[in-house]
Amino acid sequence: MNLIIKIVLIILFAFIAGLFLPWWIISIVCFLVVFVNGGSVAQNFLAGFLAIFILWFAHAAIIDYQNEHILSSRIAVLFNLPNSFLLTLITALIGGIVGGFSSITGSLFRNLVIDNN
Repeated sequence: MNLIIKIVLIILFAFIAGLFLPWWIISIVCFLVVFVNGGSVAQNFLAGFLAIFILWFAHAAIIDYQNEHILSSRIAVLFNLPNSFLLTLITALIGGIVGGFSSITGSLFRNLVIDNN
């Protein structure tokens, strides 16, 4: 399946599931989207990483903008970061890594279960 379609599906399902469930639901969403749609391991990692990175970056940036950067500025000082934007970027990077590894797991599990039969 096309990389862009996987990214859009992961963003859509992860956003909807994230409204009602804990943060780690992104792992299950990435796993299931990749397991159902297949593809290469590298492409699936990229799809999961980019989808969750974009989703978490946008979500963190919107929340940060709405509270006028108050909380992120204080947390950035706590972690000795030069500005609050870097904190938003690190947040998105952590989410992207979780999404990417979950997608790899889904891809390899698909190869194990479906492609070996």
